Amino acid sequence: MPGMIFYSYNSTLRKEKCAFMQDNILVLQVAGQLTIETTTEKVSTQKGQMMLVHKNQLAELNKMPVDGSYQTVVIRLQEDLLRQIALEEKIEVKHKYTGPYNVLIPGNDFLSAFFQSLMPYVNHPDEKVTAAVGLLKVKEAVYLLMDTMPALKALLFDFSEPHKIDLEKFMVTNFHYNIPVEKFARLTGRSLAGFKRDFQKIFDKAPRQWLLEKRLSEAKFLMEKKHRRPSDFYLELGFESLSHFSHSFKKKYGHAPTELVGMAHQSHP
Repeated sequence: MPGMIFYSYNSTLRKEKCAFMQDNILVLQVAGQLTIETTTEKVSTQKGQMMLVHKNQLAELNKMPVDGSYQTVVIRLQEDLLRQIALEEKIEVKHKYTGPYNVLIPGNDFLSAFFQSLMPYVNHPDEKVTAAVGLLKVKEAVYLLMDTMPALKALLFDFSEPHKIDLEKFMVTNFHYNIPVEKFARLTGRSLAGFKRDFQKIFDKAPRQWLLEKRLSEAKFLMEKKHRRPSDFYLELGFESLSHFSHSFKKKYGHAPTELVGMAHQSHP
């Protein structure tokens, strides 16, 4: 299933390996015992327990079967998805996370029911599952974690990466969010000055100018090709008001958006 891994084996032998966890992951221990040991922490999960593992860790994994069986469900909480949720929910973590990197999650009915809802996918691995369904299930896991332990936001949405993410890909995907340039900079792992410098190199424009033009271009497409009215989408594209959108559109294209809508409807009666 997209974003998820079900790992199972039957053995009386313990398996050990060193691993680099690139993404945050949520682990449900179905059977056996998992121990994660880093230079500073050692945490174990038993049957029925859950653990949230912070990204960018090099750790030794000890997998111990109990009664000859070892099973886990692992959900990768990839950064692109977490950044998307941070934008949607206006979540901002200003400081680098300094708490424990491997956190045992207290069980509750909601998380238990969530993992039960995954078992049909686990039990039918040959069935094709769309990426959209996988994405919804992973997002559900993130929201349930935040409800269970609100303090986990500091771990989940810590984007203080030592490396920069792909700025062009991020902006083309998220240009419609109405947030300050400073927050775009933070979400791409850059200082404001570094963000503006990298942005200019990639797009040959200042961020605010590019954002406005990108949104107006998308609006023009929605009216011409999708026959949508500005009142239906101006908020979706990050404009604060309909009048703000109309003024900006007329300034760029020389005519009011209502005129474009009228022409589009005339050509497609």
